[in-house]
Amino acid sequence: MSAAGLIEVVAAVIWRGREFLAVKRPEGKDYAGWWEFPGGKVEPGETLEQALCRELLEELGIRPLCVEFWMDKGHRYPEYSVRLHFFHVRAFSGTLSRLEGQDYAWMEPGPAGDRRFLPADAEVLRVLAAQGAGSKTGRH
Repeated sequence: MSAAGLIEVVAAVIWRGREFLAVKRPEGKDYAGWWEFPGGKVEPGETLEQALCRELLEELGIRPLCVEFWMDKGHRYPEYSVRLHFFHVRAFSGTLSRLEGQDYAWMEPGPAGDRRFLPADAEVLRVLAAQGAGSKTGRH
């Protein structure tokens, strides 16, 4: 994947015990109705951690208390390419809210059932299931 046209994205695997938070993309966004890990685009001049904190506050009304880098993953959609930077979030402050009108659900790692996840996140679901819920992981 070339750097031209590449969108840098941060994503959080937010844990509550053995469950992680999944959010459904709201109407009006690309891939509306698909499920994903919360996060979004990195703005110019932001660090990955700053972008993650901003996105979680804007979308869900929460502030991560600690973020732990987990892995990077590239994915090419027909319209554009993304590089996702995944972080584990094991604690946050604030009240989880639907600030963009999006649905959310707590899920255990494993099959997504009837939830259709973005293609870029499907492999991540398999990795989480293989590693076990909320396990400590190193940099990949």
